[in-house]
Amino acid sequence: MTAATPWAAPGDRQYSLPTSLVLKLALGEAPEGIPAIRDVARRVLPPATAIDGGPIDRITGEFAGAFRAARLFSAAREPTMPGAAHLGFDATEQMTGMARTLVLRVPAGTPVGALCETLAQITTVESASPNYVSVTPFDLLAPVAARDETGWESRAVVRMAEAHAIEPGDDAVMVGLVDSGIARRHREFARTFRAGYDTVRLESGDVAPGVELLGDHRGNDGNPEDRFVGHGMGCAGIIAAEGRAMPRGMGGDCRIIPMRALAAARMSGKAEAVGLGAISDLDMAVKLAVDLGAKVLNLSFGTDDTALGPRSPKPHADVIDYALARGCILIAASGNNGRETRYWPAAHPGVIAVGAVGADKRPAAFSTRGDHVALSAPGEKVLTTAIDGYQHATGTSFAAPFVAGAAALLVARSHRRARPIDALTVRDILMRTAQPFAAGAAAGCGAGILDGAAALTELDREIDRALGPQAEADGGADDG
Repeated sequence: MTAATPWAAPGDRQYSLPTSLVLKLALGEAPEGIPAIRDVARRVLPPATAIDGGPIDRITGEFAGAFRAARLFSAAREPTMPGAAHLGFDATEQMTGMARTLVLRVPAGTPVGALCETLAQITTVESASPNYVSVTPFDLLAPVAARDETGWESRAVVRMAEAHAIEPGDDAVMVGLVDSGIARRHREFARTFRAGYDTVRLESGDVAPGVELLGDHRGNDGNPEDRFVGHGMGCAGIIAAEGRAMPRGMGGDCRIIPMRALAAARMSGKAEAVGLGAISDLDMAVKLAVDLGAKVLNLSFGTDDTALGPRSPKPHADVIDYALARGCILIAASGNNGRETRYWPAAHPGVIAVGAVGADKRPAAFSTRGDHVALSAPGEKVLTTAIDGYQHATGTSFAAPFVAGAAALLVARSHRRARPIDALTVRDILMRTAQPFAAGAAAGCGAGILDGAAALTELDREIDRALGPQAEADGGADDG
């Protein structure tokens, strides 16, 4: 979404909400009484109208007049009593900033960019940023009939059938899907979806002229249904479809925690709806997915680094640190501009950035390149699920869930063999076992193409080496 943003700072070309900013206070400086957004959304508590009684309130008042503030995140150990979501943050939440991040709502006409730059100079403020908007307009979704014969090509590329013969997956492994939501009643997901959440909180005045928000876009709730976009359903089918009229999901028997963080929007002159989400809504969804037990997270969205202002914090950095500290494996789409650049969250250290290839094993022309890209996976005309039926999906958004599914298989395999596995090990194995591109090395497209079977075989070898003679005495892995 490109539009004039007179409220932004000079040099900032990324669209941001005109009435919102994200404020991270320094360690020890967050007042305990500021409520969490979830309690404000439930109307259990009102938003705060003051923060520190000092320079933050005074400067915000000078730029904006009145404002409303709430904590972006709830504590992982949220007490059951109403109105207590802002209490009980642990040391990890404090150190990564989860306990100290606020979202401020300011009146229309506030120079948000200038306000953020001024607030960032205060010693009790660690960072202040406009509330940027992430959009997914470059992924192509086309309805198709069921049982499309081309559906197996992409699965053959990543050797999915061979991978499932080694490890069918585990329904105790949870994949957090932070996206546009899901269609819970789709026949490919009779047992797949766990309870999820909808973190979208946008007002009609938050979007540029000519952009129409569709359906539910104002209130957080426990209903992550998508009625317009289908982006999240495209990812879900690649991860965990049951294989009724299309190939099974790459993750086998894994389960999905659906987090709706991208609202449905229609751009002027366009018939198709796209996913559109504020950084605050996306971050809230990531943290909640982690707190609900997701071991793997699929993040098929991004913000172009070249569009950000020179002093803007990199989006999602804190919540990525939090998820990694909790032992999660993060998979993100590299981007769809075909150039060498960085999209966030894909470019954050610790995130497995995924590019796209076609069925011919050649890098897709649209796939964003860079030395941060770990590997590639199929991303051209992939048969997958839609809101109602099936679709062909094109974009790195749909390459990432192949890798998320493979990561879920590695987690299942390590658990089956009673060995823990971490994100660095998963990344290392996936890269070392990647297949070569059809035309040889492809600069900026990662170590190669996902090979699910090779990755599982290498994991078994590593576990056998670690166990030593005991593994041989026990007859190797228990394949259950």
